[in-house]
Amino acid sequence: MTDATSDAPAAEGELESFSARFARFAAEFGDRTAVVLRPERDTEGESLTFAELDRRGNAMARHLASLGAGEGSFVTVAEPNSLEFLVACLGCWRIGAIPQPVSSRLPRLELDAIIELADAAAVVGVAGDADHGRPVVPRGFRPGPDVDDSPLPDIVSSAWKAPTSGGSTGRPKLIVSGDPSSVARMVESTFPAIGARRGAIMTIPGPLYHNGPFIWTWQTLLSGGEVVLLPRFDAVDTLAAIDEHRATSCYLVPTMMQRMWKLPDDVKARYDLSSLEIAVHLAEPCPPWLKEVWIDWIGPDVLWELYGGTEGQASTLLSGAEWLEHRGSVGRPLAGEITILDDDGNPVEPGTVGDVWMRPVGRDRPTYRYVGADAETHADGWECLGDIGWMDADGYLYLADRRKDMILVGGANVFPAEVEAAIAAHDGVASCCVIGLPDEDKGHRVHAIIQPDAAVGSAEGAIDVDELRSFLAERLVTYKLPRTFEFVDEPLRDDAGKVRRAQLTDERIAALETAAPETAAPTEETPA
Repeated sequence: MTDATSDAPAAEGELESFSARFARFAAEFGDRTAVVLRPERDTEGESLTFAELDRRGNAMARHLASLGAGEGSFVTVAEPNSLEFLVACLGCWRIGAIPQPVSSRLPRLELDAIIELADAAAVVGVAGDADHGRPVVPRGFRPGPDVDDSPLPDIVSSAWKAPTSGGSTGRPKLIVSGDPSSVARMVESTFPAIGARRGAIMTIPGPLYHNGPFIWTWQTLLSGGEVVLLPRFDAVDTLAAIDEHRATSCYLVPTMMQRMWKLPDDVKARYDLSSLEIAVHLAEPCPPWLKEVWIDWIGPDVLWELYGGTEGQASTLLSGAEWLEHRGSVGRPLAGEITILDDDGNPVEPGTVGDVWMRPVGRDRPTYRYVGADAETHADGWECLGDIGWMDADGYLYLADRRKDMILVGGANVFPAEVEAAIAAHDGVASCCVIGLPDEDKGHRVHAIIQPDAAVGSAEGAIDVDELRSFLAERLVTYKLPRTFEFVDEPLRDDAGKVRRAQLTDERIAALETAAPETAAPTEETPA
């Protein structure tokens, strides 16, 4: 995903810091709503005006500075989706620090590994009595009324964000943005690709610690738009938020889209989505059947797809109308360049599958830097994030899967995303993950882990395996069919559509060493 400032080159006007932008908005918009936090369960919703966000950012900045945070330091932000999350980020930028968002649900060891890697000056959003070896700002903390919330001297952070990646492999890394916390002074249509503009109303149902929701939220606020934030994704409440707030734009991932579409028709019919001007989905492959029903639901000119990495070397953008003419594509480059190379690093002909390589163009600085990892690079500035795909003669990119996730079955390549798309089309499936497990005969076998939809019951016996196998046989060639099935009660993907595939695989391989898991009878596999 393209970082905030790369969509706003200096040629559009003089740059101003995020801090100056929000101070200006506070004066210009005053009591106009900046962000609404939707209510959850027995709690009431909350909101902040631009003026309130500005003042609370100043107060938090002074509190973080009192703990030792300052220019160039990382501040780990572990708040859930909340007003406090946003205030913490603005507080960081106000003192030149770099917000480093993480999941509020991280296990202690994983959180501490990230804190140590970042050498964080402070940690925001954890238990107040927890000892993380750093100063802690307790979850939900709000500076008292006696804390100075007046303006601070203007400053620019060297990087506007530093999200993490790779935690599921046991070795997290920071992806530090190559862009500072400044933006072109022009406000109108600053980030039109995602619907962020002055007066926009953006619905954000995804977790803010993920790169997409983080960018969508801040680009909307930096454009003078309003954000409607859900505490966590809920299919019905997302529809209700769009309807009630007359949202003009929305962030989506296919996992959300599937859960929303599978709601009963009478439930979906209660909500009016006609206010949407643009809804962009990203972060994971979208099954063609799901894309089609959403195009029919909200319109081909409203549904868009974006592909790119947090690293921001390049990205693509594709409207629903274009997708209907280039089915399966994720679009042509919007920013940067993309090429397909073979295993020897040579360009391939259109239509040939290979590794997807990217590089930025028109920049005088890198789009990112890693802390805790090295980039996979090639000559002339090309970098690969591990995706496999191909391009057609018109320059449209098509993705196959992640290279590390591919399953080799008797010499044939099986891409989990394709199998997962077929499984997800079944009405009884809420979420799924396909992995490869060791097999003495074929090398690997395709194993499907499935969370049944709550409407069909709990995991055990909720879905008839024989019926599911027949359903998949109509959609997949024989060697791609799962040989074994496993049913679980817990969601397999988070609200951003991410799945810890490596962890799921390791756990099941370890279980195989002690006892055979409950599985369905294997099917015959003959590679085509």
